[in-house]
Amino acid sequence: MKLYEALEKQLKTENNFVTDDGALKKWVVINKAQNFDPRIIELLLENPELKETFFLGIKGALVFNQQKFIQFLEQKNYLNDSYTQYKNKVGLTINGSYLKQRNEVALVWPFKDCVLEGGQSREEDKREEIFFNETLAQDEITQLLEPKVLTNATTYTKDGSQPFEGFTRDAELNKKRGLPKNTITDNLIIKGNNLLALHSLKKEFAGKVKLIYIDPPYNTGNDSFGYNDSFNHSTWLTFMKNRLEIARTLLNKNGAIYVHIDHHQLGDLNILLNEVFGKENKVQVISIKTASPAGFKTVNPGPIDVTEYILFYTKDKSQFPFKKGYVSVSYNKNYNLYLEKNKDLSKWEFTPIKQKIIEEAGFSSEKEAKNKYGNLWKSIAKVMIEDFAYNNADNIISIRDPHKPTETLKKLMIQSKEEQCVVEYKRENGSIMYLYKGGALAFYSNKMKEIDGKNEVTELLTDFWNHISWAGIANEGGVKLKNGKKPEKLLKQIIELTTEENDIILDYHLGSGTTAAVAHKMKRQYIGIEQLDYGENDSTIRLQNVINADASGVSKAVNWQGGGSFTYLELKKHNQTFIEHIEAAKNSKQLLKIWEQMKAKSFLNYNVDLKKQDAHIEDFKQLELAQQKEHLVALLDKNQLYVNVSSLADGDFEVHPEDQKVTADFYQLNR
Repeated sequence: MKLYEALEKQLKTENNFVTDDGALKKWVVINKAQNFDPRIIELLLENPELKETFFLGIKGALVFNQQKFIQFLEQKNYLNDSYTQYKNKVGLTINGSYLKQRNEVALVWPFKDCVLEGGQSREEDKREEIFFNETLAQDEITQLLEPKVLTNATTYTKDGSQPFEGFTRDAELNKKRGLPKNTITDNLIIKGNNLLALHSLKKEFAGKVKLIYIDPPYNTGNDSFGYNDSFNHSTWLTFMKNRLEIARTLLNKNGAIYVHIDHHQLGDLNILLNEVFGKENKVQVISIKTASPAGFKTVNPGPIDVTEYILFYTKDKSQFPFKKGYVSVSYNKNYNLYLEKNKDLSKWEFTPIKQKIIEEAGFSSEKEAKNKYGNLWKSIAKVMIEDFAYNNADNIISIRDPHKPTETLKKLMIQSKEEQCVVEYKRENGSIMYLYKGGALAFYSNKMKEIDGKNEVTELLTDFWNHISWAGIANEGGVKLKNGKKPEKLLKQIIELTTEENDIILDYHLGSGTTAAVAHKMKRQYIGIEQLDYGENDSTIRLQNVINADASGVSKAVNWQGGGSFTYLELKKHNQTFIEHIEAAKNSKQLLKIWEQMKAKSFLNYNVDLKKQDAHIEDFKQLELAQQKEHLVALLDKNQLYVNVSSLADGDFEVHPEDQKVTADFYQLNR
């Protein structure tokens, strides 16, 4: 271990090799060593012991033993030609190397916009774009999940895009919502891989998010997450689990998550959420009616799919402040009596509501009304009864059996039945129950609640939501999304159930931005993450429309008049930029130019032999374009897709001073 200590001490003299916590960035050192970085070699040569260990003398020249150096760093306790080489390590090895050190072993972290082909042929692909498996070396996952550098910061207000001037941290607002006074209070839209973005949020927002709503890929093969059948369950669940675990970390102790899904992965997702959040924190599975059995759906074999689901979990059910929800309903026929009240209970009079509306219409009997209106009377009477009940709710009653009556209440019920009179019963809480004919009077006015500024007849919200229309949502927010768009009313319902004004809402599958749009209109702080760019249908376009008083969706219901702002950020790309250039290339000539750029500026996998690659360049040229693209992407180190904060000052990554400032502000690096 003395040798390792000497090596560590020597390497730490280079600031770019050290984290903010003073730890050696082994992954950076290994990357540098793989590329024979002069600074690495220089540092090793300065120490006699290191020089003797990691260099070979050949005909008077010193040759860097790269393999031995990298192996030593990865094993930490390397003792050459000794059985003690592995004394503190247990694991499978091949030819002296642990499996995690070998390129054959990889952990797959799929992106929302990637297709895990799993042996698919090109004929089986259902889209023209090029998608690739994204495989990451197991031994560098920790570095992968480090916070990322932020770039292209822009603030959007009613005056359009504005230069970013720094994050807002409203101490007074944070005090009101019980958060640290220096918590960011800006609305944020982040572009980049959502797994990496979530981990980048951890330092600032861990334990602060009140609500997470996500509408992830359904894994049907028909959305942006298409799979080979032999691949889908395990990989989709891995994809989900990685993100749900960090999502739980971000949730407040009294927060909740809602995961939207259809029947394809409902069962598997239920089990996964039980594992991540705990079965004891499951609230319910909400069934949502999304369509009617009409049109093209009727050609499907078997029962028609008209339902989707939302799995509702809390972080800690014991601390979650549950709210009752109400939905508008039509007239309930059980409320069929009109009550004429009097101070004297014995003089209360009950009239069937139907008789009352016949009198209101000026008829002496229903027969007279039928004679005048014929078959139309039934429809007319229905409307009249409904309107009369609504306008006279304080006097419209239903007679019901009380729930779990006490012995005293039972005696009074018998009295009211035998004497055919109204009997008063005072409850322990001070409220009064009126009894008549052996039952309790239920007043229609108790079903009246204000919903969206209007007095409505309601009933309690259940786990079956059929009150939200999905018709006409395509143009909500001024953006379109062919598949997967959700109604603003749905998000409004969820937000009302779970949050208060200024609470933080997160959606890391933002899509066209419905969650953020509704949160903005309802005066909640939001964080939206999305990797894909939807062009004119992007969330940033939608939110600009919201700021400019978008009148669609729930705007009328919440009296939205426009205003507010949001800040746009991107995870700074490195190797991801090369992947995008590769995907966009039109021919081999362009790919060869990209390859030259990759050799100069990208981070390649440690086992890539540049000489061998160039020696076989003619073979490369003979491949089909898609195969050429796949090959080049495979050469890139997937740990270096985005720039880590720990590399903020590393000149190899060319982080602009403005991006350094934004990043330092976000992570409060100077505090």
